[in-house]
Formats: sequence, structure tokens, C-alpha cells
Amino acid sequence: MLGRLSFRLILLLLVAAAILLSAEALSLLTDWLWFGEVGYREVFVRILTAKAMLALLLGSVFFGAVYGNLYLASRSPATDVLIELEDHLGLPSRFIVEPYIRRFLLPGVLILSVFAGLQATQRWDTFLRFRYQTTFGISDPLFGKDVGFYVFTLPFLNTLYGWAMVVLGVTALLTLFTYFLFRGIQLTSRGPRVSPWARGHLLLLGAALLTVKAAGFQLDLYDLLVSPRGVVFGASYTDIHAVRPALQLLIVLSLVCAALCVVHLYRPGFRWLAMGLIALVAAAVVGEGIYPALLQRLRVIPNEIAVETPYITHNIRFTRLAYGLDKIREVEFPADENLGWEDLQRNRLTIDNIRLWDHRPLLATYGQLQEIRTYYKFVDVDNDRYVMDGRYQQTMLSPRELSYEHLPNRNWINEHFAFTHGYGIVMGPVSRISREGLPEFTIQDIPPVSTGPLKVTRPEIYYGELSNDYVFVKTTAKEVDYPAGEDNVYSTYAGTGGIPIGSAWRRALFAARFGTVRIVLNENLQGESRILMHRRIDERIRKIAPFLRFETDPYLVLTQDGRLVWLIDAYTVSDRFPYSEPTPRIGNYIRNAVKVTVDAYHGTVHFYVSEPGDPLIQAYGGAFPDLLKPLSAMPADLRAHLRYPTGLFTTQARMYATYHMQNPQVFYNKEDVWHIPRRAGEGREVPMEPYYTIMRLPGEPREEFILLVPFTPARRDNMSAWLAARSDPPHYGTLLVYTFPKQKLVYGPRQIEARINQDAYISQQLSLWNQQGSQVIRGSLLAIPVETSLLYVQPLYLAAERGSLPELKRVIAAYGSQIAMEETLENSLARLFGGRGRGVAVAGLRPPAPGAAGTAAADRAPGLPAGLRELTARAAEQFARAQEMLRQGNWAGYGEQMRGLEQTLKSLREQAAR
Repeated sequence: MLGRLSFRLILLLLVAAAILLSAEALSLLTDWLWFGEVGYREVFVRILTAKAMLALLLGSVFFGAVYGNLYLASRSPATDVLIELEDHLGLPSRFIVEPYIRRFLLPGVLILSVFAGLQATQRWDTFLRFRYQTTFGISDPLFGKDVGFYVFTLPFLNTLYGWAMVVLGVTALLTLFTYFLFRGIQLTSRGPRVSPWARGHLLLLGAALLTVKAAGFQLDLYDLLVSPRGVVFGASYTDIHAVRPALQLLIVLSLVCAALCVVHLYRPGFRWLAMGLIALVAAAVVGEGIYPALLQRLRVIPNEIAVETPYITHNIRFTRLAYGLDKIREVEFPADENLGWEDLQRNRLTIDNIRLWDHRPLLATYGQLQEIRTYYKFVDVDNDRYVMDGRYQQTMLSPRELSYEHLPNRNWINEHFAFTHGYGIVMGPVSRISREGLPEFTIQDIPPVSTGPLKVTRPEIYYGELSNDYVFVKTTAKEVDYPAGEDNVYSTYAGTGGIPIGSAWRRALFAARFGTVRIVLNENLQGESRILMHRRIDERIRKIAPFLRFETDPYLVLTQDGRLVWLIDAYTVSDRFPYSEPTPRIGNYIRNAVKVTVDAYHGTVHFYVSEPGDPLIQAYGGAFPDLLKPLSAMPADLRAHLRYPTGLFTTQARMYATYHMQNPQVFYNKEDVWHIPRRAGEGREVPMEPYYTIMRLPGEPREEFILLVPFTPARRDNMSAWLAARSDPPHYGTLLVYTFPKQKLVYGPRQIEARINQDAYISQQLSLWNQQGSQVIRGSLLAIPVETSLLYVQPLYLAAERGSLPELKRVIAAYGSQIAMEETLENSLARLFGGRGRGVAVAGLRPPAPGAAGTAAADRAPGLPAGLRELTARAAEQFARAQEMLRQGNWAGYGEQMRGLEQTLKSLREQAAR
């Protein structure tokens, strides 16, 4: 029975290993072909080699430790038969067990070693970082080691330590069990009996375990620099004065206990060893738990600022270094309120590029106007800038991708042969609207129609954000290029992407990979056919460089020759930077070290190093020398569209809100903490998102593409500062924080929102629109610095409750204590600053009106007395509002405005009669 059970167990293990290895071999072979297609087979080989080295090395260690010890245990001298009969466990006799152990020991341990080796391959990234490590040039304040030791070496040593403990632990347990089977250890009526052979063997294993544990305590000392125990992240007063001495004591006690294990090889009993182990456990409980807690409560908390000041200083310094906050330059921003119409004209490019279209309303509008077919979808809207007719212009661009979920007839042929790609883009300026309140297009329709200098010459999108697993191209099947009326236009892929799949063995290979025999049986495949796989760009770049973190929002660029190329920001991160405050899902160190491009048609991928001074990317450059290229190698038309990534900027802004305070006392008291303002969104308040804009920074000669976010003081709503990241060369990556005078009140976004809500006219209009089967969508409130002043702009959209075609109906502008709402941004600014909106002269700032008709009427009669001019303007305003109400079908509002107009005309007649 025992033999059959052992045989079945070994057989099951062999079958499992065979299945696992065959699946792994299939994946490796197809990946080999795919990496050859994208031109990064060297990366595949390097990663595979690193995994093989770890599997071979650590798997061999596991095999040697387990097999060697079990072999010794199974060869232990036999015990007296009479003593064996006293065993109380009821185990089968040694003479029954021994033949099976000797038969299955080698294959059983070999199979376990294979699984153990495969498990070890998961740490290949840690191994390569260790192998190709560089220095940071920064030493930690506790041990004086370079930061590279904690980022590169310590994680690898922790991996080896954890592996050694697992191997020794498994070996000890299996060895102990073997001694029970072979009667080296017996439980008799006279108590436990341990043979000298078993005793010596287990004592040596114990000595090895304790020695490795001592090394673990030494590693724990270094881990104190990423301790979360204190008032800030990193080694605190308690860590230094309680935990550190305790760990040093534990190292000594562990080595003493290991020595006692050796001593007891020659000395009977276990008394000294037992006393040593009790002391070790007691020291661990007291030194790592009780004593630090008492010291924290009795010494640190009553004197926290005094004792923690040096460690707060370390935390501030290293956090600023880890997140690049030390490079942010602080500039004073006076927030003057002397902005005039002439200043706006000098900053015409800034005003013309204020974003009036929010991503969500615009995405819905694009979907209604430009999806053309149900299976085309706009996934996202990308914000970028282009030079059009000599003018620097901010644009919104969205690719028209193929959504396989929305195909009218989803079958295998349609999904993998007929519908293979999306088609074209939609592009338009961020601030221009049609008469109907809809976005203007510079590129639209299928095939793409352009009204400007930018042309799309290669509109097909084979690689995007919505692509399926795989498609076949260059087949005999008709490949839909784009719809044309009731018919379709067909094409054949002419790109360089894809793996040749014309041979029978490759068809069989990919049929096994994707689990369908249809690939073998399909008759549309021919000698030159190719399979395009890993077509989702996020999956594609992660497959090539799994050691990088990638921005979640790639953006599409239209090149000068009309191609579509994806740009993705990539980061190097670590969670081992000493004393640096961690961020969830990132760690406590980040650099935007790489820019990635993916051709939407050919699928070619390139990795460009944007921060060559980063030690992490230097290590990866050593590991993969053919993967990374210098940024200067990127084509100039793509370099012109590099932008500071929002993911990194958001992380830096959140950290800088606290870590702009560099005085430990001020930092501890949280005297000057900033927050990113919050806004209402989807039923809850959310932080404002950073936004791109084209503007001229104070003191700079020209406008540039800027990413910015405002700050407010904690628990207050006024503005305290705004952070800007520059994206244009030669200042790309420069961070500036503009701080407002502390003695001056500058309205923050929430205060402006409150003033908008309290405005009687605006509130009335919003209420009327919301009551007529329509929904008012309030766009993002943007703070736009102009000269040394701050201008707020918020678009308003109107959408039917049962429809999804938002129209831009009004633009609110606020400056200082003044607010205006008009049909266009130009008119709102004219109301505020007394300029001209849409060619109409405007005088006066309030009250707001839906148009400029009132002020225009007053200006056309300059000879009238002031009273008559005022009444004339009021009459014209009321008439314009009445017409607006009539156009909307708001009969109650129309009647109210007409009654007001009647009263104004009476007053005008009486005034004229005098």
C-alpha cells in the first residue's frame, strides 16, 4: 500500500512538472519569435539567462541541502529491534520504509528542486539590479553606506536570506520526519529517545539555522532606515536607541546559540542550548517589542520634537532627494489685481489657448459626432500642442479605435481576419467652438479630412489601447480598412509588424499558444501571412521592459510626415530609499527615466533615456545595453511633443505640499501644510487634476507648454501657491513653485466656485437650464496666471438628460471679486476688463449678461446723457435675455424679461420727456 501511494505521488508530481514545463516551453518559443519581431531578442535572452542562473543556482542549493541531509538521515544506524517495538507512534517498520525511501528519494527531491528553482526565478529583477548596480553618491546618516547599497544590494541579500531560511527550515522538517521514520527519534514509555547520529545531525542543522538568523538580524539593522515606527519614515529615536541595540544583542545571542549547538555535540543534554534559546526569545520579545514601546511612550512622546528633530531633518532631506523636490525653484508671485485689457492683448496666445473643453464632455461629443460606426470608440482625449500656420496652439486629439466588444457580428473570422484596426483621429483646438456650441475640428471624418496644415497619411491604428489578443494580416480574407457609406473599403496590411506564420509548424505552435485549432485549419492563411500579437500598447511595452513602471495614460502624436505614434512615459521606482516617505503603489523613489514610442501602424517600439543620471536606469542600461537609446536619438518631430508626465507631477505635488517645509520645527507642527484644492465631481469631492496650458511664465520672453496645479493652505480655501512643470526645450523638466504673499488674500478655486454659486444671475440660469429636461455640466475651474495676476475660467455645458451630446453654452470668467458669464470666453473677459468681445465694444464690469448687446447699444449712442445710456443698455440686455429664453423654450423666463423690459421702456420714456 505504501509503495503504491508513493508511486502515485511521484507520478502525479512528474505529470505536473511535465505539464508545467511544456506550457513554459510553448510560451518561451512563441515569446522568442515575438521578441525577434520587435527587435529585442537580446532583452529576452538576458532575462531568460538571469532566470536560468537563479533557478540553477538556488535550485541546486535546495537539492543539495535537502537531498544531502535526507540521505544522511536515511543512512543512520539501525536501532535495537526491542527498542523499536516500544514506539508509540505506530509508524511502519524501518525495514518496510527504507526500500521506498531509497528508491524515490532522488526523483522526489529533484522534482521539488525544479519547483523551488522556478519559484526563485521571480527574483530575476532583484538579481540584475544587484549585478549591474551603480552608486547614488549619497551616504546614509546612520551607517555611512551609499544609498545604492539599500536600493541594489540589500534587497538581494534579503532574498538570499529568505531563501536560506526556507531551505534550512524545509530541510530540518523533512530530516526530522525521516528520523522518526527510521527510528532515529522515538517516543517510548520511558520518554523521547534520540540516537547519537540523529542528535548530532539535528544539532548541526540548528547551528546553521541560528547562524543564518544572525545574518538576518544584521540585515534588520539596515532595514531600520525604512522603518515606519517613528513620527516620520526612517530610523527614529526609538529605532536608534532601542531596536538597534536589541538587534545587535540578538546577533550575538544567535551566534552563541549556534556555538552551543556545536558544544552539545560533545556534551550530553540540551540544558545550555535551552537556556540560550530562552534568552534569545526573551531578548527578541523585550528588545523588539516591550522596550521600544516603553521608550516611545515614556521618553519620546513627552519630548517628541526635541528627540526626533535630527531624524525629521534626515526624512526631509532624503524625501526631497528621492522625489526630485530638491530641484524645485521657489519664486514669489505677487497676485496683483491691476490686470487690464491691454495686458490680455499682450498675452493673446495664453488667452487663445485656455482649455474650454473638458475631457469627459468632449469625449462624449466626439463619440456622437465622429465614431461613424458602432464598433469605433474614442477611449481618451489627449492634450498636446502643435504649430499651425505659424501659431503655437494647444489641441485635443483622440484616436478612433476599433472596439471588438461592439462588433455587430462577433465571430472568430471577424475578430481575427476582417476587423483588424482602428482608423484615423479627431483633432481640434482647445478653445474654439462652433455656433452650435460644438467643438471645431482641424481633422475629422473617415478618411481623415484636414482643414489645416496637419495631414494624416497613415491613419490605420493596428496598435492601440483597445486591441484584442491577435489578428492575422496579409491573408486572402478581406481586411476592412474603413466604412464608406453602406459599403466598406478593403485593404492589405503593408507594415513591418507581425510574426510570419505561413509554415505549418508555426500555425500549430500558435494554435497551441492560443488554444484553438482554427489557426491550423483556416484556409485564408498563406505563405506571407503574419500574426500581430501583444497589440495593446501597455501590454506590449510591459512585455519588453517589465522592470519599468508606465504612465497609465499614453498619448498619440501626429508626426510631420502624417504617421501616428504613441508616446508613453516610463518610471524607475524603488521602495528602499533610506528615510524617504513612501507613496502607495509607487514606493519612495521615482524618476521619469524613459520615454517610449510605439508606432500605431508598424508596432515598432523604442525606449529613450530621458534622465541618464538616474542610477536605476544606469543599472538597467548595463543589464540591457541594446534596449535603451539616448534621447537625442528620438526623431525631432517626436521630441517636440514630449510633455512632463501628469503621474509624476501629481506625486511630486502631493509630496511637495508637505515637504516644502524644510525647518524641522515647522514641519513637525505642520504649520504651513498645503493641499491640492478639491472640487465637486460625481457626487463627491475629489482633488483637482493637474492641467496643461500654453502660457508665458512671469519674467519669460515667450509662451510655452506648462503643466500646473494650485495649492491652498490646509483647512483653508484661499490660494497659497501654484506649481508649474515646463515641457518645452530647453527647459524641459524644470519645476517652479510660485508662492503668494501670506499677508494677502487670493481667492482659491473653492472660493471662486462659491462666489459663482452665490451670483444671482448665474444661479438663476443654472436652475432654469436644469429644469427643462436638460443637464448642466460644469467644467473644470482653471486658474490661469496672466502676467502677475490670476484669472479663473470655467466652461458650462448643456446636455439633454436622455442624450449624450454636451454643448458648450457659457463661459464663466472671474478676476478678483468680479465674475462674468457670457457665451464666449472673449465676451466674458470683455465684461470683466472693459474690452471688446467678438468685435463689440464693452464698457463696465457688472451686471453680467448673456450677450454684449446691452453695452453695444450704449456705446452706439455716445451723445446721450449718462442716465439714458444706462437705461438703453438695460433695455438691450433685457431684450437679449428674453430672446435667449425664447430660444430655449423657457416661457416663464421670457415673460419675466419682457415685463422687466416694459418697465425699463417706461422709465426711458419718462427720462426722455424731461
